[in-house]
Amino acid sequence: MTGIKIGGATMSYNQGGFGGRSNRGYGGRGFGGGNRRFDDNKPKPVETGKEYDVSVTEISRKGDGIARVEGFVIFVKNGKVGQNTKVKITEVGQRFATADIVEGSQPAAE
Repeated sequence: MTGIKIGGATMSYNQGGFGGRSNRGYGGRGFGGGNRRFDDNKPKPVETGKEYDVSVTEISRKGDGIARVEGFVIFVKNGKVGQNTKVKITEVGQRFATADIVEGSQPAAE
């Protein structure tokens, strides 16, 4: 580390450039704080083609509902916040799954 005196305050920087470790990161790998990320090595709690009862708690940037099963994110097509519904998983990825609402499920109360 090397110190530089600027206006009475000493500032320091890492001579190694951007390759060094920093304590100003976003927690873990990438953005979003590592704690919310699902462990890639664990089996996923949902399977393609199976149905699950979920509660939609948020809306994604693309307008789909967001629900979770054991912390694993599920994007629910046409889901609305507050909706408790049954969904059928259409695809399971490394970090999230996508699902459709099963016909006959309760819509969100408006």
